[in-house]
Amino acid sequence: MEGRKQMHEETTDVEAVLREALGASGQRFTEQRAAVFRFLRSTESHPTADEVFLRVRTDVPGISLATVYKSLETLVGCGLAAKLTYVDGSARYDGRTDDHHHVRCLGCSRVMDLPHRVDDGEVARLQASADGFRVTGVRLELTGYCPSCDPEAAGAPA
Repeated sequence: MEGRKQMHEETTDVEAVLREALGASGQRFTEQRAAVFRFLRSTESHPTADEVFLRVRTDVPGISLATVYKSLETLVGCGLAAKLTYVDGSARYDGRTDDHHHVRCLGCSRVMDLPHRVDDGEVARLQASADGFRVTGVRLELTGYCPSCDPEAAGAPA
């Protein structure tokens, strides 16, 4: 019983945050947006819109892929999610909006949070060396291969 009560309180808190942010942006609350937001807040993965759609449609069977895309963009616009875009045109969504960094696998394209922050002093030194470039944000992403995809680890002894 205690677990259900806690889950209800967490759902209520998430919905309150969503309602407030949507209202401040002139948007209305919908169950579809709430389902997308709950999923993003509940996962440590950085899903594509298609992955969000596949997961959320189990909770909201009538939801369309277009509605998921629109919901994601609304959440990004309200500051409740971040959109990670790449040069190949792909995008992934992050339910964490705090300042943090990522690692991305070049094999499977999985994106994970980097558990450590880059020293703020180093970021300030990089900004100072930008030679007239006005820095408005920092996005650090390390690229490489996860343990499952690392071609060099495939032949290495365990």
